[in-house]
Amino acid sequence: MSLFNVFDVVASAMRAESIRLNTTSSNLANADSVSSSAIDTYRARHPVFGVELSRARHNSHSMLVKVLGVVESNKPLNVEYNPNHPLANSEGYIYRPNVNMVEEMANMISASRSYQTNVQVADSSKQMLLRTLQMGK
Repeated sequence: MSLFNVFDVVASAMRAESIRLNTTSSNLANADSVSSSAIDTYRARHPVFGVELSRARHNSHSMLVKVLGVVESNKPLNVEYNPNHPLANSEGYIYRPNVNMVEEMANMISASRSYQTNVQVADSSKQMLLRTLQMGK
C-alpha cells in the first residue's frame, strides 16, 4: 500500500468515527426524553461498520471503513409507573429510552480517541511524504 492510499483509509475511518460520535451525541441528548407509548419512545442507535475493498489510485487495494447503517437497540425500554406525570398513559406508565449513559460515554471516549489516532496517522504519513520529496534535493 502506498502512502497515498493511507490517506484514503484514514479519511474513511475518520468519517466513520464522526458518524459514531454524532450517533452517540444523539443518544445522550435523548436519554432523558419521556413518552406515553412504547412506539413513540426514542431507542438508542448504534452505527454498524464494515470493510470495503477499494481499488486505489496506484493499482493497489485499500481496505476502507464503511458505515453499513445505523441500527436501533433492541434492549427493552425503561417503563416507569408514574401516574402523576403529564405524559403518563391511561394506566399511569411512562416510557423512557433504553440509553445506557455509561455505555454511551465509553463510546464517545472511544470514538474520540480513534478519531485522534487517525489524525495522527494522517499527519505522520504527510511528514513521511514530505521527507521523501526532500530526499531528491
